[in-house]
Amino acid sequence: MYVRLVRVIARVCDRGHTPSGPGETNDPEGAVRAWSGRYAAVMGLFTRWRRAGRNTTPPEAAPEKGRDRERATMAHLGDFVATRVGVEAYVEPQTNVTQTTVMFIATDGEWTRRRVPDAKTAYEIARTLGVPVYDVQRTGYPQRMRDWNTRQRLERQRRRGQA
Repeated sequence: MYVRLVRVIARVCDRGHTPSGPGETNDPEGAVRAWSGRYAAVMGLFTRWRRAGRNTTPPEAAPEKGRDRERATMAHLGDFVATRVGVEAYVEPQTNVTQTTVMFIATDGEWTRRRVPDAKTAYEIARTLGVPVYDVQRTGYPQRMRDWNTRQRLERQRRRGQA
């Protein structure tokens, strides 16, 4: 940050817009000192993030690729179906923001969502797992899912109020 600050101040001084203060100079170090002994805070939006070394994804958090991602999705959805009662699949269409997804919703309203390449794949996954599958554009989301979301939100608020 200091180097960038010095460069900005040096540019200002080179243009003839010297800061008010004791001694006008084109020397960057002198320009910093000439600004009445105070430093101006000049920082880019992501400067701290880059400086901290977070511009690359750590290997353990790197997104899975190809077959690994497919296996992880199938394992997660298979586990969800095996550990919950009355699971149904809802295929969500691709939008400008998200790609096609499949949402599995249990009888109590608990749900999970995963990305899939296309609607055909979502239908195949649901049939492979033996789950009834619906198109969310035709049927909409079940009320039990909205009720579950409401219960979870109230529970979080109650926990925050007690903490």
